[in-house]
Amino acid sequence: MNGEVHSHLEESIRPYIDLIDTLRSVGIHKDLALPTIAVIGDQSSGKSSVLEALSGIALPRGTGIVTRCPLELKLKKVTSGVNWKAVLSYREKKTEFVNSSLVESYIEQAQNELAGKGVGICDELITLEVMSPDVCDLTLIDLPGIARVPVNGQPEDIEKQIKRLITRYIEKQETINMVVVPCNTDIATTEALKMAQQVDPEGKRTVGILTKPDLIDRGTETKILDIVQNKTFPLRKGYIMVKCRGQHQINEKISLEEAAETERDFFQKHSFFRCLLNEDKATIKSLATKLTQNLVDHIKKSLPQLNEQIKKQLWDLRDDLKECEAGPPQDPKGAKLFLTETIMKFIDQIKSISTGELIIGENLYGQLRMEFKKWNDLLNNRKPSFNNSTEEEITFNQDFRGRELLGFSNYKMFEVVLQKHVATLKDPANNLLNVIKGTIQQEKAEKRISEQFAMEEMIFTQDPIYLKSLKEITKETFSEEYYEVFLVFSNKYETEWTAVLSSSLIFFQIVVQRMADQLPMMITLFMLKQTAQLLSFDMLSLLDGANVSELLFEDSDVGKKRRDLHVRLERMRIGQEKISNFI
Repeated sequence: MNGEVHSHLEESIRPYIDLIDTLRSVGIHKDLALPTIAVIGDQSSGKSSVLEALSGIALPRGTGIVTRCPLELKLKKVTSGVNWKAVLSYREKKTEFVNSSLVESYIEQAQNELAGKGVGICDELITLEVMSPDVCDLTLIDLPGIARVPVNGQPEDIEKQIKRLITRYIEKQETINMVVVPCNTDIATTEALKMAQQVDPEGKRTVGILTKPDLIDRGTETKILDIVQNKTFPLRKGYIMVKCRGQHQINEKISLEEAAETERDFFQKHSFFRCLLNEDKATIKSLATKLTQNLVDHIKKSLPQLNEQIKKQLWDLRDDLKECEAGPPQDPKGAKLFLTETIMKFIDQIKSISTGELIIGENLYGQLRMEFKKWNDLLNNRKPSFNNSTEEEITFNQDFRGRELLGFSNYKMFEVVLQKHVATLKDPANNLLNVIKGTIQQEKAEKRISEQFAMEEMIFTQDPIYLKSLKEITKETFSEEYYEVFLVFSNKYETEWTAVLSSSLIFFQIVVQRMADQLPMMITLFMLKQTAQLLSFDMLSLLDGANVSELLFEDSDVGKKRRDLHVRLERMRIGQEKISNFI
């Protein structure tokens, strides 16, 4: 192939490779399978040597498991400006370097971080992008070599782990399976080829790479030649034989360029395999050309279906977003307006809840009324106990008698009797407060209730209120003249003590009625309405110099789902745009 034709071929191929790399860079592969080449092989099949020859860089090699994480190898041919440059990325890390000798150590470091030091494997992807004028435009994913027997501390199920990881890649119809098989082994026993046949029984998307042709036994050449010429285990994409650097050549520091020349000389001089050169079924150079063309053909074939898959994903994602509650806008101006509206809606809801206009879940006012009723019942139940106060209790209180004559009472006696009984209501009142605190928090209510009991110790009520209660008990009508009231009491009650007790009962009923309403009113005002007011003030203060992004960040499952859907929707939108422009 002359240089002009080869250059034209590269120009026609490059856009397809770039398109898939672009789709992968925006994350389409997280939702949909993209056309790619997966490289698989048994341990010591020569897989690393093939990739090394294709990329022109020294990759980790040795005995046992060398590739412990999927390695995406993106080769990009550049014509000017760059001699050699690489970018290694995994998770959120990215490292750029221009010294090709650092590749092996960087990959080992990444594998140790992802899979741990030792011989374990990990399914997280490491990406190595190589830009050089000496590479072909090609993207490959190198997968761990298949180990049959665990050694050197490997997990007992290491074979299952590796096969499970490999299957995830090769079972996808968008993947071309590149199976590396040594010529000096029985191909029928190769695990890698068996796995490829299981997921691709017709061999439509499998290409076989035969390595180590210099190590075959004499007399087996024709048998190997039949395999390469697709006569033994037919594969639609066929086979290619390659001879890469061996360990001895690496130790002798034979360069990759020299190894390529040695490879061509080997096939030209080989009496059986010489014919493969003319059939383009031998050498790394032929392999690179074949893989690139296979990948591009696969991309062309997959693009219409991929475009339809992206369209369907876009519809599904939009439908899923509709099922989520509306979230905050992404732009700063819209986010600030959304925050303001959200706060105002919250304030309106709090106000409606505090006034009993809005019921969300359990009825707050219904809960409070239940507790207030218990309080009212308790107060009414205390009336008989007060009425049953004995004359002995009154007599005991003659300790407060001053210089008044026998038969006349000291006001202090009346006051002490009432204060004693009113004080018994303080604990139930605090109990009511503590029960309500389980629903609403507000310290001011506790202070106001204590103040109310302090005021009740003053033993005061307006004369009309007292006379109204007196009328209800005596069934008589009174004016506000003191002497008239005194005469009625003197005539109605046989002893002064009975009169005192009756007067105390009248006032206690006034206290009961007052407390029955006052406590619920204080709780409603200070524990409910003022709490709502304070909440409203606090919420409005958030708008002053607020970090809108931080305030609108959602940690709920719905919020996480919505953010994920938005991210996926955006990458699908970009993917559709890229494919539409390309097609």
